[in-house]
Amino acid sequence: MEKKLLSELLKPLNVLDVKGEVDGVEICDLVCDSRRMTAGALFVAVRGVTVDSHKFIPDVVAAGAAAVVCEQLPEQLSADVAYIVVDNGSRSLAWLASAWYDYPSQSLDLVGVTGTNGKTTTATLLYEMAQLLGYKAGLISTVRNIVDTTVIHTEQTTPDPLTLNRLLRQMVDAGCKYAFMEVSSHACVQHRIDGLRFRGGVFTNLTRDHLDYHKTVENYIAAKKSFFDNLPSDAFALVNIDDKVGLVMVQNSRASKHTYSLRSMADFKGKIIESRLNGTTLELNGREIEVLFTGRFNAYNLTAVYGASLLLGFPEEDVAVKMSLLVPVAGRFQTLVSPRGYTAIVDYAHTPDALVNVLDTIRDVVGNRGKIITVVGAGGNRDKGKRPIMAKEAARRSDRLILTSDNPRFEDPEEILRDMEAGLDDSDRRHTLKITDRRDAIKAATCFAEPGDVVLVAGKGHEDYQEVRGVKHHFDDKEVILSLFDEEKQN
Repeated sequence: MEKKLLSELLKPLNVLDVKGEVDGVEICDLVCDSRRMTAGALFVAVRGVTVDSHKFIPDVVAAGAAAVVCEQLPEQLSADVAYIVVDNGSRSLAWLASAWYDYPSQSLDLVGVTGTNGKTTTATLLYEMAQLLGYKAGLISTVRNIVDTTVIHTEQTTPDPLTLNRLLRQMVDAGCKYAFMEVSSHACVQHRIDGLRFRGGVFTNLTRDHLDYHKTVENYIAAKKSFFDNLPSDAFALVNIDDKVGLVMVQNSRASKHTYSLRSMADFKGKIIESRLNGTTLELNGREIEVLFTGRFNAYNLTAVYGASLLLGFPEEDVAVKMSLLVPVAGRFQTLVSPRGYTAIVDYAHTPDALVNVLDTIRDVVGNRGKIITVVGAGGNRDKGKRPIMAKEAARRSDRLILTSDNPRFEDPEEILRDMEAGLDDSDRRHTLKITDRRDAIKAATCFAEPGDVVLVAGKGHEDYQEVRGVKHHFDDKEVILSLFDEEKQN
């Protein structure tokens, strides 16, 4: 990256005060992690959730920082360093990151997808649609980031502003015209997407999640809504009006407003004609299409994809043809058929609503012809209030329930299971087991299964690890199931 003038980088910021010389100063790098400081770089101090990096300002100055952006000046100032005081370090970092990478979002048709459930599927399928139509596109998601066809490992749903703008710049340099990204509620509140120009926004739905962070549902709604509040007037906002806060999302948005629905009159109307475990006959705006997805929740996702594709200007006839070629995202209702004739499904459902959606979908297809055996846990150091709710919903909709470990993080797995079990009554407990070891739990579920039954392994989906006491151990639900299938073949 070539050097940039500090005075140019600071133009989009709300600067409150400056100490030291700014004009003519060249910056060789932009850094928000003091451990990555290099001589001649600009350091941005941010008040994070767990760490306030203002305390590292003396360290970065000693390491040769050319300038520091901060909300509060340090006690001692160096004559060789420019100090720029701003109103909000997080917001300033996002705008500086955009400026550092020459505002890449302005060279892309960038679409953000937000909501509790369906973000990954909707964003990924929009990326697939663009690629199938012959356009170069990029993806930023929970499962993976993709620059055209190059897959890049991901750690967060929405990356930090530096990573985010670097990815967008790579997409521009690779010739991408479109980019699709998940927009998390955390990203909205923490200003990670500030400084980006969106061509459109999609709202999927809103149910209880992340209350460990947002504290109240109202705060959670406000976080999601802020994304639409900040869309420009030449962008589109596409919302699910079957969700009770769908229209709330866009009530203050300047973007052109569009709706999708399975139940109401809308700009883009979907309808399930026939549902199977391995696919659905779906009607979209009066046109029947065969898709490789199952469930009402996926019908919503596909209707959103159809609507957003047309709003981007993709030809309607071409979009309808390509809908049949879209394939499910890893860990989202992934269907695996056992040698013994039962079906195993791996799904990321980790909220009460998502679990209900998946289990209701399975029951709709299976009816009374087979049993549903559910394996589910809950993550540690996250919203504890949803644990008993998840267990209760799973017990009501399953013939047998096995509560197990998810990512316990720094909590005792047994304590998490006790929290979940608290949501069960005596009748629920009669068909519920607690097996803390996740592999043993999955194995038990497959042993109980008979031909025609469905084993749902929920909660982790695409994840290939279990996080215990700060250490990530390799664990992949799909791998475990396939290894159990191999054992079945040998017996």
